[in-house]
Amino acid sequence: MGEKVYKTMKSTGAFSIVMGIVIIVAGLVVGIGSIVSGAFLLKRKSDITF
Repeated sequence: MGEKVYKTMKSTGAFSIVMGIVIIVAGLVVGIGSIVSGAFLLKRKSDITF
């Protein structure tokens, strides 16, 4: 019984670490994309007319 618990904890811990890394990478990608998009808008600010 105890062995099953340790195996489950090991796989759950590994999954949590992998998911954390994936979330960090996704956050970085979205953040960089937002910065690039904002910079592009600021660069072309004079071309925008309402």
